Amino acid sequence: MCEAMAYLVEGDEKKLIMEAVDTIQPEGDGITLVNIFGEQKFLKAHIHSLSLVDHQVFLKTDV
Repeated sequence: MCEAMAYLVEGDEKKLIMEAVDTIQPEGDGITLVNIFGEQKFLKAHIHSLSLVDHQVFLKTDV
């Protein structure tokens, strides 16, 4: 499986937001994450970094 884990970066902490992320779509002032089960989450955030080998997406809030 090639799905990613999405984490929200807050200081030195990384909080798991969603597992098995299949799609990340820009939506106005944030992004929408969609996993392989069809679950969706909208976050007012941007992509901070990616670890493609580890299948991880790191997000930061726009605050």
